[in-house]
Amino acid sequence: MDFVCSKNDLVFGVRLASYALGTRSSMPILAGLKLEVAGKHLYLQATDLERAVRCEIPIENSAKDESVVLNGAIVNQIAAHLPADEKIALKTDAKDGTTVKLRCGEATFDLPTLPVADYPEVPALPSTKIATIRVADFHHGLEHTAFAALKAGETTRLSLTGVDIVLKSDQLRLVATNGYRLAVKTIGIEAIQEEGEYLIEASVLTDLDRVLGQVDSPTVDIHRGDGQLFFHAGGVTFSARTIAEEFPDFERVIPRDNPVPLTFDRRALLEALQRIQITAAEDSGAITIHASPDESSVQVRSSSKDKGEAEERVRVKKAPAQLIDISFRAEYVIDVLKRLASDFVTIWLADSKKAGLVEPASEKIAPADEGFLYVCMPVLLSS
Repeated sequence: MDFVCSKNDLVFGVRLASYALGTRSSMPILAGLKLEVAGKHLYLQATDLERAVRCEIPIENSAKDESVVLNGAIVNQIAAHLPADEKIALKTDAKDGTTVKLRCGEATFDLPTLPVADYPEVPALPSTKIATIRVADFHHGLEHTAFAALKAGETTRLSLTGVDIVLKSDQLRLVATNGYRLAVKTIGIEAIQEEGEYLIEASVLTDLDRVLGQVDSPTVDIHRGDGQLFFHAGGVTFSARTIAEEFPDFERVIPRDNPVPLTFDRRALLEALQRIQITAAEDSGAITIHASPDESSVQVRSSSKDKGEAEERVRVKKAPAQLIDISFRAEYVIDVLKRLASDFVTIWLADSKKAGLVEPASEKIAPADEGFLYVCMPVLLSS
């Protein structure tokens, strides 16, 4: 291995690949960053077996094709602190190939290699492309759904740690739930080649979102592999293992006929809930919304023995037609309000025991909020 490339290109590739490094794995080789030289291209690759990133950059190659594996965390640290220079050179030790010399400006690093033979084979990008979506739309979809899933390790039900990706007709639907709340985002897209449903861990998709945010491409192609989805954009391929569990039937929990709409200024409600949450009980985290007929504001309150109590009135656009007294976990309502961009939000309610439906208010919906809805189960407090 003996090549020269743009420092910016290498730093870019190393930074993206680092999202898939298996630094917490029991397999030391997964902490490695694979560098594969093929002609005039360098492929940087990392995987933790749940996700993989493969990035292609151009090089000036002066030797035969070769692959080496270096400690990914070390290379990432070096890349972040390289001296000012336009070029960077990498060369394998001519004696036994167990060391790679990295040179940039006046700085030189001699880096030990890891066994290439131990590095797992990462499947290549499959030929089966199933859809193409705008990166901006995909970003908003993940921002509006991934937060509602549980983290890996919080449950044995793997389906609750994932985002369900449903491709059907001319729509992409992203859905996530932890069993007590449900976030749904529907995105219209033009190019669906194959319908299907795929469940991927939310944290993996969050890393994908970070990678796509750094790639100079307006769209991302989605490919289907064996037990994996592949996302390809701008010379970067991100693969994610699918979860082999059935996602809950979310359609049946979406309330379709809640008769009482409460429309708030989103920011005013958010700020009020952040204040009222301070005195919410630790176990339930509950805040209570009390709305009376013909009153133009609702009362939001919370209380606990050790923290005290708080209440605040928040205006609504239209007084409700009936009495409503319902409690929610404050965190769950705050989470969704923070992620919306619209000025107004409507909470559709029925009674204290039925789930509430949250969506951007029908007038002046921000483009990023279109196709979004959120279901939140109530907290049943003892009287």
